[in-house]
This record gives sequence, structure tokens and C-alpha cells, in this order.
Amino acid sequence: MRFGPVVALCLLTASADGFAAQADSGAYPSRPVRMIAPSSAGGPADVIARAVSPGIAEVLGQQIVVDNRAGAAGLIGAELVAAAAPDGYTMLFGFSGPLVIVPHLAEKLPYHTLRDFAPVSLAAQGPYVLLVNPGVQASSVRELVALAKAQPGKLNYASGGNGTGIHLTAELFKLTAGVNIVHVPYKGAGPGQTALLANEVSMMFNGLPPALPHVKTGRLKALAIAGEKRSPLLPEMPTLTEAGTAVVATGWYGILAPRATPRSIVSRMQMATAKACASPDVRDRLASQGVEIVGSTPEEFATWLREEWNKWQKVIHTAGIKSAQ
Repeated sequence: MRFGPVVALCLLTASADGFAAQADSGAYPSRPVRMIAPSSAGGPADVIARAVSPGIAEVLGQQIVVDNRAGAAGLIGAELVAAAAPDGYTMLFGFSGPLVIVPHLAEKLPYHTLRDFAPVSLAAQGPYVLLVNPGVQASSVRELVALAKAQPGKLNYASGGNGTGIHLTAELFKLTAGVNIVHVPYKGAGPGQTALLANEVSMMFNGLPPALPHVKTGRLKALAIAGEKRSPLLPEMPTLTEAGTAVVATGWYGILAPRATPRSIVSRMQMATAKACASPDVRDRLASQGVEIVGSTPEEFATWLREEWNKWQKVIHTAGIKSAQ
């Protein structure tokens, strides 16, 4: 799903006149808003939430307090927001794991993503990159696929743990390319990339920012970007679709409210998010880390969630992935 037109629409609706009209429409917010980031400090969700929040606070005229609630693959923070009062003062800065992946792996969850949240805005997304150790005799996706087919079960790939976005992206790659590559889960993407650097594993998908320094020094080979378009940080790098394996997967981050939050509050928070996303400072700062600002409408984010939910449900079912390794 492309968001170019959506961004343009959001920025148009986030004009000064639009915000003036919204400012007159009610008293919300009259006190600070808590933004739950269901991850540890310093992780992508935390970094992006803290980059966008000051702009939102400026528009709303109230402080946005980013509150890290890590644990249980993001489920603790997501559950907290799902159960919160729908008054606009507790929001979720969510991502794929606790919203569209883990729900298909857990036997029982205290919330349902598509029923218990009100989507506000998809704030940002960043493509994963396909990495291989330099010792792997493949310099393109086609060569990697050919090598994997010639040696089924010999190549292996690292992930940040079972059910993480980079794990599911690798499984989608396996299904699409029709190859047999063995999963080796680690306790986080960082340890997984360290294992790849040490040639303990053959390949992995990872976010672009932590991989880029090693790609530039030649310690890792980047074969393709898993986004809809090429990354400006590696403009010569083809997308997986261009390289012959039609896989599109990104790490994404969006704002959600409890289900029964009034539409007027959702709209006001979306307008503030769009304004924050329009800031050149925020856009440039995150672009330098391989993250694209979006700032979608609630309707577009709801559609995005349904599409992601269905995509990863199918991958998990087809690949036979279980909740534990």
C-alpha cells in the first residue's frame, strides 16, 4: 500500500487554517498526553516516538510524555492502551510485532488489534534490507536463491527472535522464492547481526540503520531492499521485487487510541501528527536513519492494519510458525 498521496493529503489538511479550525472545536487536550512505546528505550519505536512527539505537543499545546512499557514482545504496552480510558490521554505508539504478528502466535491475548484500537495515523516506516555474510557466494538475490535451491537446508538465517518482523520477512522470502533456509533465532536483532558478522549464520533481514555501517565497510553484503521503492541511503540497491522475488516488508510505527475514543479526539491527534510529520527537521532526521515519515489518515491506517494482519497471518499459517522455538 503506497502512502505518497496520503502524505500530500495529510500535509494539506494540516495547514495553519486547518489547525486553527481544530483548535476552536474543543478543549482537548487540557493536560499532558501519555504516549506508550511498547519497547525499551533506544529501540526504533522509542526513537521515532521521541522524534515525532515534540511536534505533536507543539500543535496540541500540551506535553506528550513518552512512556516505555517493554515486555512480552510489546504486548504489555499494547494491553495497557487497549484497557485505558478512551479519553485521548493514553495513546499507543505501536508497531507490527504486538499488533499484527504476535496475535497470530499467542494462544490467548487480552485484546484484538482490529477491534480494540482506534487507528490514528501511520507515522513512519522503514524497509528491511537483505544481508549476507561476505563468505556467501552470492552477489545478487538471484544468485542467493540459486545457491539455496542447490543446497537445500544448508544456508541459515538469523532473526531477532521467533515472531519478530525480521523473522517473518525471512519466512515470506522463503515462501516466495521457494527455498529451504534454516531459522536461527537470537535474543534481539543486534545479537543476530553480530552472529552474521561472525559468519555463524549466512544471512538475515534487518533494519537499514544498524546494517549500513557494516555494508559500507564491506563486512556485510546488502543484496536488496524489502521496500516498495529504493532507499535514498542505498540508491544503487534494487528492491527485492526488482531483483525477482516479490517481497515487500517494512518496519512501521503508528499511533492508536483505545477503541471508544471519540472521533473528534482521534481527528485532532491525527492532525497534530500530520503537522509534526511535515516538519523538515523531523523528516530529515529520520531519513538519515532510513526511516520514511508518513502521517496517514485514520482510514488509511485502518486499511494498512487489516492488510498487514492478513499478510502475516497467512505467512505464519503457511510456514507453520509456532509461538516458541
